[in-house]
Amino acid sequence: MVARTIPVDPFDLVIFGATGDLARRKILPSLYRRRQAGQMPEGARVIGAARSKMTRTAYQKSIREALEEFVPEAERTAATVKAFVDCIDYVAVDVTGDGGWQELCGKLRPDVVRAFYLSVAPSLFGTIAEKLAESGLATPDSRIVVEKPLGHDLASAQELNAKLTRHFDEQQIYRIDHYLGKETVQNLMALRFANALFEPLWNAQHIDHVQITVAESIGVEGRGGYYDKSGAMRDMVQNHIMQLLCLTAMEPPARFEPDSVRDEKLKVIRALDPIHVDDTVRGQYRGNGSAGYLEHVENPDSKTESYVALKVQISNWRWAGTPFYLRTGKKLRSRLSEIAVIFKEVPHSIFPEVSNRKGNALIIRLQPDEGITLRMTIKDPGPGGMRLREVPLDMTFADALGDEFDIPDAYERLVMDVIRGNQTLFMRGDEVEAAWAWTDALLAEWQDSPDRPQSYDPGGSGPDDALALLHRDGRRWRDIPG
Repeated sequence: MVARTIPVDPFDLVIFGATGDLARRKILPSLYRRRQAGQMPEGARVIGAARSKMTRTAYQKSIREALEEFVPEAERTAATVKAFVDCIDYVAVDVTGDGGWQELCGKLRPDVVRAFYLSVAPSLFGTIAEKLAESGLATPDSRIVVEKPLGHDLASAQELNAKLTRHFDEQQIYRIDHYLGKETVQNLMALRFANALFEPLWNAQHIDHVQITVAESIGVEGRGGYYDKSGAMRDMVQNHIMQLLCLTAMEPPARFEPDSVRDEKLKVIRALDPIHVDDTVRGQYRGNGSAGYLEHVENPDSKTESYVALKVQISNWRWAGTPFYLRTGKKLRSRLSEIAVIFKEVPHSIFPEVSNRKGNALIIRLQPDEGITLRMTIKDPGPGGMRLREVPLDMTFADALGDEFDIPDAYERLVMDVIRGNQTLFMRGDEVEAAWAWTDALLAEWQDSPDRPQSYDPGGSGPDDALALLHRDGRRWRDIPG
C-alpha cells in the first residue's frame, strides 16, 4: 500500500547552507523522496546557496553522493536520481556580504512559489532575512524557513522574532520542528478529535497522569561544544517536548487550520504552572568504560544537564490535578520517544483478588516503530475461574498498514507544507516566546543553585532521583526497553 500524494505547485526552493550536514542528510534526501513519490512537480527547482565556490556540476555530484549515503539503494533508481539532480542549481553566496546575491536573484522565477530554507547558524537568520529584503528576493508571497534553536532564552527569542518580522510577515515565517512532522504526532490529533471513543475521557476525571519520554542512546559526541551551552532543557524540553505536551493537552480547535491549532497550543503553555525546582531532576551521564559527559565538553566543571525530568501541572478545567511527567536524556538504555496516557482505575473493582494490574493506558510511539498501543484488561482464556490479564491492542503502522506503506520522513511532509503554505505544523512567534518565558524561570533557578546534576550510568534509565520523582506520588515511570 502506497501513501496517496497530492502534487504541489511548481516552486523555487533556495537552501542556504546547502553544503552542510542538515541539507545533505535530511533536506535533499527528503526532496528526492517526494520527487520519487510524484509529489514534486516537473517545474520545481532547488537552488543550493553556500559560501563555497563550486560549479553547478560539482554541486550536483555532491548531491548524488549524498543520496547514495542517506537514501537506501532500494529507493534509488537511475532515472529518478537523474531527474532530481537535473532540477538542482547552485550559487556561491556570501550571506554577510554582497557576493552572489544578484546572481541568485537572476535565477529565481517571478511566477512560482518561492521559499528560502535557512539551514545555517541561528546567528545568521536576521542577516539573511535582511539581505533577502534588500535584494528584492523577499516578495509578499515568499516563505522563509528557520530551524531551531530559536533563541537561547526569552530575550534572544524576542530579538530573533523582531529581526524576522522586520522583513517577513508572520504568515510567511515557518519555524520548523521536525517532531511535529512525525506521522504519529499528527495521528494524536486524529485519535483525539476524529473519534468519539477518547475525547470524552481526555481529562482529569479519567486520566491519572501523562508521561512524555524522549530517550536517546547516544551521547554528546561531536556536539559537546554546542550541547554544553544548551543542555537537555533547551535542546529538547523547550521545543520538542513542549510541542508534544501541547498537542496532548490542548482543547479541540474550532477548525483544523493553522491559527486555530496554534491558538490552542498557546493556551496550554500559558496555563502551565511555574515549575518548582523540587519537581525537577537534572542528570549528567558518567563514564563507565567509556568517556562520560565531562570528557566530551571543554569545561571539566560543567553543570549542564544531559538528562532532565520534570513534574508539570496545567491549571485549567481539563487538567487540574493531573500531572504531566516529562523526561529526556542522553546515553539511556535505548532510543525511544513516546507519549503514555495512563487512565485511572475503575471506581470499584469486582475482582479484588487481582493485584499488580497496571490499568488502561494509551501509548503513542513516535520512534522507533511508530504506532499506537491501547493496554486493556481481559479474561485469561481457559477454564479455572476468572483470571485476568493485560494485553495490548497494538497498531504498529508498518504491521497494520502493510510493509509497503510509505510513511514519509518528517522533513518530507514539512517541506511540502511550506510549499503549500500550510503553517499548521509550524510554531508561531508568540508560541516560541511563551515557551521560553516558562523555561527561563527554571533555568535561572538551576543557574543559581550550588547543586550539580546527579550522575547516572550510561545504558540505564537515568538518575535515581528521577525514579523518586514519581515514587513519591505513588507512580512509576514506564520502562525504557533494552
